[in-house]
Amino acid sequence: MKAFLNRCISFILRPFYLFRRKLPLVSYIVNRVITMAVILFVLGFAIFGLMELAPGDIVDQLMMQQLFSGESSGRQNDTFFSADQLAAQRAELGLDQPFYIQYFAWLKRVIIHQDLGVSLISRAPVSFLISSRLFNSVLLNLISLVLITFFSFLLGVYFSSKAGTATDLAVSFFALVLHAFPGILLLILLQLFASVTGLFPVTAYPDFPFSEAPLKFTFSYMHHIFLPLLASFLGGVGGTMRMIRATMLDQLGQPYITSLRARGIKEWRVYFNHAFRNTLNPYITGSANLLANLFQVHSYLKLFLPIPE
Repeated sequence: MKAFLNRCISFILRPFYLFRRKLPLVSYIVNRVITMAVILFVLGFAIFGLMELAPGDIVDQLMMQQLFSGESSGRQNDTFFSADQLAAQRAELGLDQPFYIQYFAWLKRVIIHQDLGVSLISRAPVSFLISSRLFNSVLLNLISLVLITFFSFLLGVYFSSKAGTATDLAVSFFALVLHAFPGILLLILLQLFASVTGLFPVTAYPDFPFSEAPLKFTFSYMHHIFLPLLASFLGGVGGTMRMIRATMLDQLGQPYITSLRARGIKEWRVYFNHAFRNTLNPYITGSANLLANLFQVHSYLKLFLPIPE
């Protein structure tokens, strides 16, 4: 019986073994994708469980909104807070079910019906809100990523050659301040600057379509996104420059750099042909976190650039 089970298991696993042997790269990618899906599933399940432990739910939030709106308008909506209505509202939203049933119902709605729900603030579908802002988010973050990458490498490599000087210490201090400065506070300060000086629009968007005047629209768009782009750039360049500078200094202290210099190789070749290459690996590894942080900063950019619906 045991031998029969072993033959069955071997027969079932043989195609996977052959696939892994014939296409190792594709097998690795598939394995990583499956692992990512499992981790996301477990994290989502855990988040739903933790939300169940937290006091209150979405019905309580809607009740508080109704209460505050009633107080601001000078009227009271006592019938809205009846226990039967609250229970009916929870039953309609499925909140009377255990959290694991809610989680699987949410997965079904998202994966099968592509329904991400409705925003509590605007009452608009979440998928519409994402699609209407996706182009501007991607464009702004790609521009920020290019600028941050270029200037971070330029400044990081340059100041790694000036390590220990007064200029290097001053730049490192300002980079640390920019890295630690809250992004939302930086955006608010820039918005106040735009409001006081009038040099840049505080909010809004080009009020004419691109097809009407492409060149004018491009310059107007650049004028509108300059301050959000500056905030995103300042929020990311400090930490990235410090990482590249530290990596360059670490590489310049390695024995192979000493060997290259002892062989009489020019200093610029030591920097750019050898040490600089090894700074790319940690940057590429950390660029995913950088891009995620840029999207987090962009979530605050509605202070400047509300996208037209």
